[in-house]
Amino acid sequence: MSEFSTRILDWYEKNARVLPWRLSVGRETRGQPDSYAVWVSEIMLQQTRVETVIPYFERWMHQFPDVGTLAGASEQSVLSVWEGLGYYSRARNLHRAAQRVAAEFDGRLPQEIPQLRKLPGIGRYTAAAIASIAFGQDVATLDGNLRRVFSRVFDVATPADTPAGEEILWALAQKHLPAGRAGDYNQALMDLGAAICLPRKPLCLLCPLVDLCKSRPAPENRPVLKPKAKVPHRFKLAAVILQEKIVLLALRPAKGLLGGLWEFPSAEVDTDSPAALAAAIEAEYRLKVSPVAHLTEVRHAYTHFTLTESAWRCELLEEAGKESCRWVEMDQLANYPMGKVDRMIAVFTRQLNL
Repeated sequence: MSEFSTRILDWYEKNARVLPWRLSVGRETRGQPDSYAVWVSEIMLQQTRVETVIPYFERWMHQFPDVGTLAGASEQSVLSVWEGLGYYSRARNLHRAAQRVAAEFDGRLPQEIPQLRKLPGIGRYTAAAIASIAFGQDVATLDGNLRRVFSRVFDVATPADTPAGEEILWALAQKHLPAGRAGDYNQALMDLGAAICLPRKPLCLLCPLVDLCKSRPAPENRPVLKPKAKVPHRFKLAAVILQEKIVLLALRPAKGLLGGLWEFPSAEVDTDSPAALAAAIEAEYRLKVSPVAHLTEVRHAYTHFTLTESAWRCELLEEAGKESCRWVEMDQLANYPMGKVDRMIAVFTRQLNL
């Protein structure tokens, strides 16, 4: 066992975070954390902070306590429980993967990495995390926290977000892997990155690896990352079409951004005006509307673009409409899973008591 792994494991024994998925123990895994709980947590933690994930994880496990329950659920119920966590393809992939596991593996998550990687939503990192944490296999993994720790301790100058940098970091993770302790090792590095080796202002004096770290005295210079491209901005108009306490919603396509969620009929435009809204809604949904009043404006940042969406109250003049549209009672809107922007518009509209 290397000095690196010895120190990180000693630190972990005293400082491990108490997390709900670490407390779940599976009967078939001889004391290892429950594989389903680990799987769900790892999918939720992709691009999301632990503090944000915990209440979603607990709600999810209450609603879908095992693979069979999740496999038998409707996609709409899955998206409803996930709502607010973002990156909705993760929820859809979890659902599809659970159906595969139920059908092909008798409801038990496979233990081998090649089989895990064939499941929707499970890539190299997630497969290794599940295999090591849930099944005790001697495999290293590499998430954002581990990238940062290895880049700093070993002063890796190759950009971490390039294929060459990735392979250097994976090799370091595997090189220092202590046999029989992979799950603790990987989780220790995750915890160290989250609590000590912070992206900004790392707490170096509290770090068990401080005198091994080759990037001191300027750890903020690692990891090296490629320059970020300029993020484009988009502008949309949304039509809140009301008739006697019911409102028209549209179901987004199953694939793509916010797939399978509900939204107010909307379209990208160049100008915020009643005429632009009416023309866009007719072209997109075959609905003729008359904008009555501006309601609210919502701004939101997605991974690859930012968005400003302006919502208008509208009257319906003529309805041909798409099959994906549905009239919904205002007090039932909470039962229809939405992205953050449309949920904010829905909450605002309900508060107005229109």
